[in-house]
Amino acid sequence: MLKIGITGGIGSGKTTVCKVFETLGIPVFYADTVAKGLMVSDPVLIAGVKKAFGEESYAVSGALNNKHIAQIVFNNQAELDKLNALVHPAVFRAFDSWVKKVPPSVPYTLKEAALLFESGSYQLCDKNILVTAPLELKLARVMQRDGASREQVQARMDKQWSDEQKGKMADYFIENTEHQSIILQVLALHEQFLKL
Repeated sequence: MLKIGITGGIGSGKTTVCKVFETLGIPVFYADTVAKGLMVSDPVLIAGVKKAFGEESYAVSGALNNKHIAQIVFNNQAELDKLNALVHPAVFRAFDSWVKKVPPSVPYTLKEAALLFESGSYQLCDKNILVTAPLELKLARVMQRDGASREQVQARMDKQWSDEQKGKMADYFIENTEHQSIILQVLALHEQFLKL
């Protein structure tokens, strides 16, 4: 089974691109969504988070105490790295078991992840796509989507690798601007992947 990774900075529109692949019958593993689910369902991960960040990391109901975690990891790279070192392996395991359940008739799968290159999970994929968009367009999209200020969005972007850094590791690119058709770009890549 051919495994294709797909990533892009905040506001690049990688989820929109994934939806186009899904209309072509390609299953997509949304790593960030799965990670949120694992934070409250994976016993190994939950135990690790409690050990690293305290019992108060979870409410009595079992819900994640996002505020508590955010206060610890926000603006503290060492603590964020500690959290990622717990979460990423759990997501890798989930991806492995997910791929095994995909029917053999499916030509390839996509793994969508914001930190595809940063987490090292690109190495679990055969090829990787980077979705890019101009800075102003990304800022506008996220400000509108999240109701955030320009400064808040820029601060989040500054924590991510740049498109230049990611571009050095990507095999394929999709430019998500108002002038380029993402559907045509996806169809072109789909044809290439079917030949691989």
